[in-house]
Amino acid sequence: MKMSLSCRTAIAVGLATALVTGTLTAGPAHAQFGGIVYDPSNYAQNVMTAARSLQQINNQIKQLQNQATSLINEARNLTSLPISTIQTLQSQVDQTRQLLNQAQRIAYDVTDVQQVFNGRYKGTALSAGQAQMVANANARWQDSVGAFEDAMKVQAGIVGNLGATRSSITTLVGASQSATGALQAAQAGNQLLALQTQQLADLTAAIAAQGRAQSLEAARNAATEAEGRERFRRFRTRN
Repeated sequence: MKMSLSCRTAIAVGLATALVTGTLTAGPAHAQFGGIVYDPSNYAQNVMTAARSLQQINNQIKQLQNQATSLINEARNLTSLPISTIQTLQSQVDQTRQLLNQAQRIAYDVTDVQQVFNGRYKGTALSAGQAQMVANANARWQDSVGAFEDAMKVQAGIVGNLGATRSSITTLVGASQSATGALQAAQAGNQLLALQTQQLADLTAAIAAQGRAQSLEAARNAATEAEGRERFRRFRTRN
């Protein structure tokens, strides 16, 4: 079995210690072989020095291994997420905006709303001639019908986005769970937040479209009631 570097170092240190201990116990002993003087004490000291050097090398190798592991982890943490659902989310938001921009008769614009209401929902529009009252009443009815139709279109578009939303959720959750580093996990989380923002935008659009339709219907009912009072006043005045 092949021993590790640390095991061999420990054995070398042990042998050197034993040699030094034995040398100190036995006293200085010298032998001569072919003219070469053998000094056990000097030999043991050399072994100890070699063992210490080997231990230092072993420590340096461990440091290099730790540094390499740290660099590998840093590389993983800096790896970008290979997928992105941002384009899909932006496309869904654009589709919802297009549906809102297609609002019939009364647009989502403050100036346009003010002009329309002044023209056929309040003020002089409710005290105009009989023919103009009838025309205004018909225009208000068309406003309400168009608004409810617009609301249903927006709702249908949002429901149509649910399939793509579900696919995006599955993709991003899978990417988050299999992320190899901190950056990938963070990017997956950011895209999930973007998906949530897109859903909130769809919800806002649905509420706005439904609220617009209900407001126009309430305004139509109020205008019709006001016209009815005006007609009754004229009837009483004539009689």
